[in-house]
Amino acid sequence: MAIDLPPSRLLWAAELPRGAFTLGALLLRGTPKEGPRGDGRPVLLIPGLVIGDRALIPMRRYLTRLGYQAETWGLGRNLGARTVGTENERLHARIEALAAARGPVTLIGVSLGGLMARLAAHRLGPELVRQVISIASPYAAGPRATNVWRAFQLFTGERIDDPGLTARLAELARPLPVPTSAIWSASDGLVQGLACHDPHARAVRLRGSHLGVHFRASVLRAVAAELARG
Repeated sequence: MAIDLPPSRLLWAAELPRGAFTLGALLLRGTPKEGPRGDGRPVLLIPGLVIGDRALIPMRRYLTRLGYQAETWGLGRNLGARTVGTENERLHARIEALAAARGPVTLIGVSLGGLMARLAAHRLGPELVRQVISIASPYAAGPRATNVWRAFQLFTGERIDDPGLTARLAELARPLPVPTSAIWSASDGLVQGLACHDPHARAVRLRGSHLGVHFRASVLRAVAAELARG
């Protein structure tokens, strides 16, 4: 399948029930109990489009239990430029403040949050950003490699053909100056899985939907494993 094509309609149609199953599994079983012990480093969790801090509480609690100083981003719902500014400036200020207090920050971004994490790593450099872990983030292709580009335009107020957005997407797609991991799924129904990794990132392939990806036990374990590597 071409990297610049969206997932099939069949995968798209299956997203809602698969996402509901993932949420049900979290409510029934909770987050994993095991994982490699953390080293106390600061970790900032960045949500995907339209979701906010509450959705990342299970991940934050899991990573805190392992021994990391994990925090949600504190900026509310992720509405793209409407939340962080056209050039990511509000997120960069959050990272700068956290790094000043605790040292270089590891960024974990879900979907759109992963794109923002990559842009921050380029703009702020290894002095402030230690590592980037993206989860289902289609950074290696354009917006039309997703089934949600119209929703992106609606909620962020940005057009996918805007030259400023095109320039930012090209910037964040370049190889990062810090250790990078990309968690992705070939059966993602919202974003093209092949667009979620490249040869310059450590690719971690898992199975599952896009909706609820930040709740899935296999994803949480993979995040913990990648943190231990970095």
